[in-house]
Amino acid sequence: MIVGVPREVKSDEYRVGLLPVGAELLKREGHTVLVETGAGDGSGFDDEQYTAAGAEIAPTAADVWAKADMIVKVKEPQTSEIPHMRTGQQVFTYFHFAADKDLTVGCLESGACCIAYECVEAPGPFGRPVLPLLTPMSEVAGKMSIQQGAKYLERPQEGRGILLGGVPGVEPGEVLILGGGVVGSNAARMAAGLGANVTILDVDLDRLRYLSEVMPANVTTIYSEIHAIRHYLEIADLVVGAVLIHAAKAPKLVLRDDLKRMKNGAVIVDVAIDQGGCVETAKATTHRNPTYIIDSVVHYCVANMPGAVGRTSTQALTNATLPWVIKIARHGAHELASKDRWFKPAINMDKGRLLNRPVAEAHELEWTEN
Repeated sequence: MIVGVPREVKSDEYRVGLLPVGAELLKREGHTVLVETGAGDGSGFDDEQYTAAGAEIAPTAADVWAKADMIVKVKEPQTSEIPHMRTGQQVFTYFHFAADKDLTVGCLESGACCIAYECVEAPGPFGRPVLPLLTPMSEVAGKMSIQQGAKYLERPQEGRGILLGGVPGVEPGEVLILGGGVVGSNAARMAAGLGANVTILDVDLDRLRYLSEVMPANVTTIYSEIHAIRHYLEIADLVVGAVLIHAAKAPKLVLRDDLKRMKNGAVIVDVAIDQGGCVETAKATTHRNPTYIIDSVVHYCVANMPGAVGRTSTQALTNATLPWVIKIARHGAHELASKDRWFKPAINMDKGRLLNRPVAEAHELEWTEN
C-alpha cells in the first residue's frame, strides 16, 4: 500500500499526520510512504529525517493525493483538498462531519472511504466506550484553553484585567468549565494549578463523583442544568466549553441572552467549536484572528487549538494514531472493521454512502448501517 502524508493547509496548522518513525515502521511492513515536501516542518521534522526513515518525498500535495492508497492527515480535508479525494482511497484524519454539512457532502461525493480519528473507540470505565484518538488532542486543548483564557483576560486583550491565580490579599479568578470529560478535567487541573477557583458542570453523576475525589480542593463539581449554568455564568471570569457528544453536534448550553448575565470583559473559550460549539454565539476563528466580542464578552473559538503547539501535539497524536495507521495499511479499513468492533464506528462514509447516524441526523441526510 502507498501511504501518503500531505502538508496540512488549514490556517496556522503546524501538525503532521505521521512522524519519521511511523514511516520506518510502515516501510518495514512493505508499504511505501510518500510525504509532501515540508509536511513536517511545522512540527520540527524535516524532509531529511523522513528520507532517512525510508519515506519518499513528493514535490506537491497533488502528487501525494494522486498516488496514495491511504492518506494520513490531521485536520479535515479543506476545500482545496476535497477534489483530490477519490473512490477506493482511504482518508484517515479528524473529520468532525456533524459540524460541517459542506464538508460532509463534498466527501460523500468524492466516494472516498473516510475514517475519523474521533470515532475510533476503546473500552472505558463504567461500561462506556472512550475515544483514544481524540483524547491526546483533548488533553492539549484542555490545557491550552486555560493558557489562552488567561491571556485574553488581560486588559490589553479586551479582557477584565484578571490574574486567574490572584495574589495575597486579592481574590483569584473564577473559572467555569462546561463538561467534565478529557478537555474539562485537563482545563480544571490547569486552572486549579494557577490558583483559580474552578467549577465543573456535568450531567454524569459518576463522572462528577470521580472528579470530586481526584481534583484539588479549589475545584467544585456541580450537576449541570439550566439554572446552575445561568448562576455560574454570572460569577465566571473565564468559561470553557468542553462538551462532547460522540460524533454529533455539541448542544448549545450558553445562549445569546445568557451573555447579558456575564461580567464585562469575561472570556469564553469554546473548545467544542469543532463540533459546532456549545455557545450559541460561537463561530470558528483562527490563530491569526482568534477572538471577537459580543455583548462585552470575549469569544475565543479557534478550531484547531492544538495546531499552535505543533511539536507537542504531533507527538501526542501520532503516539495514539500510528498503531491504527499500521493496522489499516495491513488489513484495509473494512477488513479491520470486521475484526475489531472498536474500529468499525470510525468508518463514517465510503463509496458515497454515509455510515454514521449522528452525522446524518445533524444534516438531515440518509444513512446506511455500517
